[in-house]
Amino acid sequence: MRWFFRIVIALALVIGGLAIWKKEQLLRLHAVNTLFSEEKIVSNFSNMRGAFQTAEIPVKGAPAPLPSGSEMALPADWQEWLQRRAVTAVVVVQDGAVVHEAYHLGTKADDQRISWSMAKSYLSALFGILKAQGEIDSLDDPVTKYAPSLKDSAYDGASIRNVLQMSTGVVFDEDYLDFWSDINKMGRILALGGSMDGFAAGLTETDQPAGDAWRYVSIDTHVLGMVLRGATGRSVSDLLGEHLLDPLGAHGSPHYVTDGYGVAFVLGGLNLTTRDYARMGELFRLNGQFQGKQIVPEDWAIESTTPSAKTEPGKWKYGYQWWMAQDAPEGEIIARGVYGQYIYINRATGTVIAVNAADRQFREDGANDDALQMFRRIAAQK
Repeated sequence: MRWFFRIVIALALVIGGLAIWKKEQLLRLHAVNTLFSEEKIVSNFSNMRGAFQTAEIPVKGAPAPLPSGSEMALPADWQEWLQRRAVTAVVVVQDGAVVHEAYHLGTKADDQRISWSMAKSYLSALFGILKAQGEIDSLDDPVTKYAPSLKDSAYDGASIRNVLQMSTGVVFDEDYLDFWSDINKMGRILALGGSMDGFAAGLTETDQPAGDAWRYVSIDTHVLGMVLRGATGRSVSDLLGEHLLDPLGAHGSPHYVTDGYGVAFVLGGLNLTTRDYARMGELFRLNGQFQGKQIVPEDWAIESTTPSAKTEPGKWKYGYQWWMAQDAPEGEIIARGVYGQYIYINRATGTVIAVNAADRQFREDGANDDALQMFRRIAAQK
């Protein structure tokens, strides 16, 4: 019997030692599994450092603020809409001046709010800058030219343009509500310090040739990050800071969620203030120019926000990591992320609307259209 107790004690010590050794990973895994819970989601979205490893994005000094304008009158059902969509922050800009700014559900102006897939539009902008600098030869280059680890993966044969347009044919389950979906497996890899590059290279299944049709596949954007890192030999965090956020200006301490190897989660891990998201909107309202500086090449700002992907008729349209509604007038574009994150841009009316939210009903039919119609009503009030 003595030997039995010794084994039990030994096992307990081993398990305890493993728990201590893996404490950080286990805490992150728990944080990921409760990231979207009703009682925590608002706070979590302002405190992503508590759930994931992160990397600072270098910016210098405080940005010159956007000027203030007269407070605008908002639609009569504005408060109802805020509650329905669990909005946490809104910044409305008209002709370059802030005409409405408010924070809700206990959030503050200096909160670094998670972008989710709005980050894709930032990476697209960075891609255009670096292509203009000659780091990328052609959008029709295969991604394996710059990211050779993707050879023999599902991305072997896909061009950079295919990936920008999300027309790779790669099979990837984007269902956030399915614990075993690819998008949720990816989240657990992040939490446990795994490799996003390895995850992307491990995808092997396609169900249509690259370039044939559009399908929203978030991991495509990670592949764009692999291309930029391979072309420049630098991290995306440093590249985004130097070429986009520093000249554009950013508040506080912008940062990316990263994997265990310090690689930025470029498809959704960007954390900025809502004021900063509004600055990005102004940059693209003015076709890549901000406060007198041409930051993103004008031709890229226009090309990337023009519908070009082979989307289904009657559905939302897509450019290079930017959205356009099916009935969008010229110059109306949107960056959007899950749980109600939006940068709405209407060049014709001079309107930019940046919204952060914690909308757990974002998957319900009509949620994006609900936001779009509110944005259009605001833009029409000019």
